[in-house]
Amino acid sequence: MARTARIERTGGPEVIEWVDVELPPPGRGELQVRHEAVGLNFIDTYHRSGLYPVALPSGLGSEAAGVVEAVGEGVDGFAVGDRVVTFGPGLGAYATARNASADIWSKIPDGMSFDLAAAVMLKGCTAEYLIERCARVQPGMTVLVHAAAGGTGQLLVQWLKHIGAQVIGTVGSPEKAERARALGADHVIEYKKEDIAARVREITSGGGVPVVFDGVGKSTWDASLKSAARRGLIVSFGNASGPVTGVDLGALSQHGSLFVTRPTAFHYYVTPEERAAGVARVFDLAMRGVLKVEIGQRYALEDAAEAHRAIAAGETMGATLLVP
Repeated sequence: MARTARIERTGGPEVIEWVDVELPPPGRGELQVRHEAVGLNFIDTYHRSGLYPVALPSGLGSEAAGVVEAVGEGVDGFAVGDRVVTFGPGLGAYATARNASADIWSKIPDGMSFDLAAAVMLKGCTAEYLIERCARVQPGMTVLVHAAAGGTGQLLVQWLKHIGAQVIGTVGSPEKAERARALGADHVIEYKKEDIAARVREITSGGGVPVVFDGVGKSTWDASLKSAARRGLIVSFGNASGPVTGVDLGALSQHGSLFVTRPTAFHYYVTPEERAAGVARVFDLAMRGVLKVEIGQRYALEDAAEAHRAIAAGETMGATLLVP
């Protein structure tokens, strides 16, 4: 038997239900994995709320680390007892155990804990493709990172500093400002006290930044437009404050012939080769300590609704884990 989250309808955290399911043996091409740690990500709230539509009823969560308990027919490269982690695609990570395609799992390196694997996998792979393959940030660039003390923001800051970029981070509190500075941010803007764009222009001597990483969305869109340098790139990769809608393409011209992209991870992690290369890069930096992953809070798995409330309210810092 496994305990798993299910939503019959979209809405607030209260729509998350817990049910017992009997797991059959894994099917052809599948692994049966017992979860040891489950990663909470902002995208989980989008699936739950209906911002990102899912077929109902649905499971929740895409990131989990655990142990292989059974191997389905036709699966090569995995054995019972292997330590594995996934960040999707496909939902259902909010569970004590599940059957899922072997294609979505990666082996956890020796010496890496389940907690670290579940905390770094999705956010780390997000940082990898955003910085290295989407924006192609180069040494010496000055980059604006919104929500720099959040789970993904912290990894973006560290990764950017590792490759030689200068980082301006925005945060919502003095505590988060301190954390962003500790991770290497060169400048930190507390958006409740300062005008983001005005401060960015001051820092850059009026020029603005060539790249903006914006995982916040609606509330930071105007600041991102006003902070970008001529022919700069805004990478809008999240909707923490709500989606950016009704984009006026003329505004891109008015603010300096800007470029905008709205990427998603699985357009960059399409082939097995892309997945293997990206995951290997993340694991290498995490194991070498280049990426220091802060697990800011842990919740019992069945307290996922409370965790959703906390992350939506901006009360979390760093990564959040759900513990089966």
